[in-house]
Amino acid sequence: MTPWTLLALPPLPEEALRSLLAPLGDRVELRVPAARDRAALLVALPEAEIVLGDWTGLLALDAAAVAAAPRLAFVQQPSVGVDGHDPAALAAAGVPLANTAGVNAVAVSEWCLAAALSLARRLPAADAAVRAGGWPQLDLGPRELSGRRAGIVGFGPIGAACAGLFRALGCQVSYWTRTPREESGYQDLEALVADSDVLVVVIALTAETRGLVDPRRMKRGALLVNAARGGVVDQTALAAALRDGHLGGAALDVFETEPLPAGDPLRELPGVLLSPHVAGVTPESTGRLLEATLANLEAVLDGRPVAHVLNGVSARVERRFPDMSTF
Repeated sequence: MTPWTLLALPPLPEEALRSLLAPLGDRVELRVPAARDRAALLVALPEAEIVLGDWTGLLALDAAAVAAAPRLAFVQQPSVGVDGHDPAALAAAGVPLANTAGVNAVAVSEWCLAAALSLARRLPAADAAVRAGGWPQLDLGPRELSGRRAGIVGFGPIGAACAGLFRALGCQVSYWTRTPREESGYQDLEALVADSDVLVVVIALTAETRGLVDPRRMKRGALLVNAARGGVVDQTALAAALRDGHLGGAALDVFETEPLPAGDPLRELPGVLLSPHVAGVTPESTGRLLEATLANLEAVLDGRPVAHVLNGVSARVERRFPDMSTF
């Protein structure tokens, strides 16, 4: 059989991509864009049958890019988030879009718990004080998490893993999700935000969820943990809520603009724990991501259904042979 043309967009050297995709053998012809820009992407797309997505979001498949890819049959995103891709445009073209759901659930949920504990026990402030020669045993105001109300916004694999960890610590856990779940603990979003002592945000960024969480509506003194995307939380409102002391603290792994720009108020405000979008990055989660990505690509080559399709298209990928003379 003629090899499938696989266009790889991750920001890795071509030789590294070839090494990672070596298990696919000669059943694919690997190609990469001539440059990491939109113009080069559009030049490479007409012959692409499979696209391995770019987790940075720089080389995303919007409607115009989908229209430039008449042979495209499948898009595998090697991440949980699919930021920048247009799922509706891909669906309209009959192209399934899949992610690697669940591969980083352990890593992200552990980060969320560690971040919440760090905020509650005031660990960054204690560390800074001791380094500066202080010994503030009575002034930091640490709190226990056990017995507190933990609210989780989003209840996919990461949200469910967070619920398990916070419950194990003795927290009263509630959650909100756009998709109904049988698990107990569901609460209306407005009530969840207002009632939680710790609000953990782990929901995907979409047009529907942009600006979903307004920190000014949270309980006074509550803690915010955001490991979703910066755009899910109103960042201007967050800075204001921290500045006026409404919030007890915030732990942020994600930001509206990444890297966090110089001069951003979040860099200077007290009670803020900053992290460079690495909550889900561990050797273990990376291994699971690679395994899930290769499993889906092998399923395409074998004619088997793929997993974790997000845009409602059939999970069985069909090869296309359009008349290229019309393009």
